[in-house]
Amino acid sequence: MEDKHLGVYVHIPFCASKCGYCDFYSLAGCDGRMNKYQDALLRHIAESANTMAPYYIDSLYFGGGTPSYYGGKRIAAIFNALKRAGKVLKTAEVTVECNPDSVKRHDLQVMRREGVNRISLGVQSASDDLLKIIGRRHNFTQVKTAVKLIRAVGFDNLSLDLIYGLPNQTKLDWAETLEKALELEPEHLSCYGLKLEEGTPMYDSYKDSPVVPSDDEQADMYLYTVETLNRYGYQQYEVSNFARRGKACRHNMKYWDMEDYLGFGPGAHSCIGNTRYSYIKDLEGYIRGVTEGGDILDEMEKLDELDRASEYLMLGMRRSRGISQEEYHKIYRSDFAPIEALLQEYEKDGWTRHFDGRWCFTPAGFLLSNILIGSLWEAQAEYRISGNPWMEELNVDLGQITGTSAADKASEQA
Repeated sequence: MEDKHLGVYVHIPFCASKCGYCDFYSLAGCDGRMNKYQDALLRHIAESANTMAPYYIDSLYFGGGTPSYYGGKRIAAIFNALKRAGKVLKTAEVTVECNPDSVKRHDLQVMRREGVNRISLGVQSASDDLLKIIGRRHNFTQVKTAVKLIRAVGFDNLSLDLIYGLPNQTKLDWAETLEKALELEPEHLSCYGLKLEEGTPMYDSYKDSPVVPSDDEQADMYLYTVETLNRYGYQQYEVSNFARRGKACRHNMKYWDMEDYLGFGPGAHSCIGNTRYSYIKDLEGYIRGVTEGGDILDEMEKLDELDRASEYLMLGMRRSRGISQEEYHKIYRSDFAPIEALLQEYEKDGWTRHFDGRWCFTPAGFLLSNILIGSLWEAQAEYRISGNPWMEELNVDLGQITGTSAADKASEQA
């Protein structure tokens, strides 16, 4: 029997302060609850040993919030608890998210000694003025200092997070940020377009504001990013992610490849087999539920074959390697022809390309991916109902197939 592999995500919901654009579940000013949370987290991990037993854990991701603010000693204790409860491979990719203002040499040394081998650093911009606008606590000098420390301690797998489309940001500003980021020689870059989320301070301040770059201006920044990073040897392997050869984030690939993953902490998501579930976004409720035996589940759903088929299209088309008829036929009982016909139409518009039996989006297609994937779903669903009698057993409402996907849920913890 082939070995089963599992990715584990641990959510650290504590921050020194909240950024203006952030809608993830995180809390500032709650340092006094860290020890109670740590106790609950360690207990939850120990109680999940049976769930992890059939698997080899080959990726761990500590996200937040700000794990580096939580401290290296606590991160190491969580890692050791996972080693006791599950079968963590020595070759596992182990990522910790850090902010430049909370990177400390001792913490890095502790984490490196315990087996953490990848750092994801929240840089966002090389402009100190823009960093202030979006509520970041660091400046770019601190970024350079943090990178020197990370390298000095021995980390050889570094990812930088950047955001384009910020208020008052020009394409020239973004080009300068990319240039300065490249000078730091990271192995991986994640480049996200600003999305103003309702309920965040920046939504209230900048929704429909003329100082926020337009969709066309953001598109220009995105296409410039793809071209520039490719020129410097960073392969685009997903809509927003670029890596040197062999340095793609293995943990996030689990979400896009529809593999099993297990989450711990408030707001964390899991997908085991065909069951997907998440925990409540409530620190106190999570602590109380774990320690006193209360219910910490927020949502749970069983995925049927149509759900998995729809997610294969959406998740596969997010990646530069795309999808193939062979994979589709291997996994799902449905004709690929209606989907391929639409992909061929996209190709005429320059949105897709076909190579080695696979279909993927071009950079221009990635810009329209939400709309284009929606049309692929419609083509898939129409044929699956009319051309496959077995689908009638599912009694599926076509209007529901574009619901929240695994990647949408997992994006809160990636």
